[in-house]
Amino acid sequence: MPGPRFWDPDGTTFGVPTYPWHLAPDGLATRAQLRAAGLRPGGQEIAAQILWRSRRVRGGIRAAYLYRTDHAKPVRPMTPAKWAAIDAALAARRTCPVCGLDRGYTIPTSLGVCVTCADAPAFAT
Repeated sequence: MPGPRFWDPDGTTFGVPTYPWHLAPDGLATRAQLRAAGLRPGGQEIAAQILWRSRRVRGGIRAAYLYRTDHAKPVRPMTPAKWAAIDAALAARRTCPVCGLDRGYTIPTSLGVCVTCADAPAFAT
């Protein structure tokens, strides 16, 4: 039997069925797990949650929300317009604002310009 701390399959304590890490029943998945299976929640409500202790967050407890896989819908396919918008956004991140060239790599935000322009004498301080 799992420890009592986060074991609440009826949802009486936490308001939604709650399970400890790695003990969620089959048929439930996180958003990331749905995405890996080519699915999305599709507007359904949260079916359950997983709670676990973590030192990474204030309060020490993290949560992952679970959705029913039988109610999940397939991921919408990318349209040509979406691909074009993503390509344009990525091109903007590669274009130096000073020289205007597409450098083939993402311009570092720490520099704000391409490495060539940052090494130029005008930017040396």
